[in-house]
Amino acid sequence: MILRVPADRRVAIVHDNFAQMGGAERVTEALHRTVPAADLLSTLVVPDHLTTYLRDTPVRTTWMQYLPWKARLFRHYFLLYPFAIEGIDLRRYDLVITSCFGYAKGVRRREGAVHICYCHNPMRWVWRTEDYIARAGLSAPIRVALRLLLKPLKAWEKRAARRPDVYVANSRVVAARLKHAFGIDAEVIPPPIDTARFTVSHSPGEFYLVLSRLVPYKRTELAVQACTQLGRRLVVVGDGPDRKRLQAMAGPTVTFAGRASDAQVEDYVRRCTALLFPGEEDFGMAPLELNAAGKPVIAFAGGGALETVIDGVTGIYFHQSHAGSLAGAIQRMEAIEFDPAALRAHAEGYGLETFQGRFLAVVNRVMHW
Repeated sequence: MILRVPADRRVAIVHDNFAQMGGAERVTEALHRTVPAADLLSTLVVPDHLTTYLRDTPVRTTWMQYLPWKARLFRHYFLLYPFAIEGIDLRRYDLVITSCFGYAKGVRRREGAVHICYCHNPMRWVWRTEDYIARAGLSAPIRVALRLLLKPLKAWEKRAARRPDVYVANSRVVAARLKHAFGIDAEVIPPPIDTARFTVSHSPGEFYLVLSRLVPYKRTELAVQACTQLGRRLVVVGDGPDRKRLQAMAGPTVTFAGRASDAQVEDYVRRCTALLFPGEEDFGMAPLELNAAGKPVIAFAGGGALETVIDGVTGIYFHQSHAGSLAGAIQRMEAIEFDPAALRAHAEGYGLETFQGRFLAVVNRVMHW
């Protein structure tokens, strides 16, 4: 299901950056699969971190592509992204689609062009600064400097948020955040889940699993602490600046597997007992990916998980953001027998074709081709 673009029209898809492979990047890939005639643009690209599809798709980048150590320091360049985004030349495009977790909504389109923003969240580090500071273990001078630096970035985002013509949010919670932050109404279209990647596994499982970038707001320490406390095997798949801290608190039953290929992730999913999903996410694609393999999820009862996890059917919730609450949920889950076929059916309701149909309906509503 793809958009047929008239020969005399041009479409651009702009993503904040391709420095990691997470849910936002998978959505951008799905958007390009939906509009394959579109040019793909971004501030910078680290190809080694991307899927085969994104590595094989030409991406037009900005001067940020030439910054040093971008694979490691891309987050530290946060004050530079607005300049790079506003400098992208979009004068030739009739339709601009942005996939935005922070900056892409700030692109400047030509007069008469249409801008549709698929928004993953307002800038989390701007709107929830104190949460970030509390969990990052920063020194007092750095905390003060960060608060000062983020003030102009917040003002820029408020201005940039007025540039799209149409907003699509990935969840009801993000739609509410957009309304609160910018007074913007957004249609909700959940991200697509590539259910074809997974087959239903009836294995009882060898370990619990975390699939996550290792950054403080993901709250991976709750999974590490809970499984260490219970003596349960845990495999943590992913990498990031929080890894050293997490390894220091982990007991002998916790294994850090690092970054993994799609094939390796699929193998971990097949062999796991359940996914542990301890952070408050904007949407969270991983629970549905695990459901596609017939595996349940233990999720914190907040954010997007409240929209995708059916308590007692596709997983269970824990309600306090501490390791003891998660440990109790692990023990409760071990007494429940989940139906793998029901889990798979739930995930299939979020498939790629469903996403494409809903997104194309938005495009066709605003474009008169």
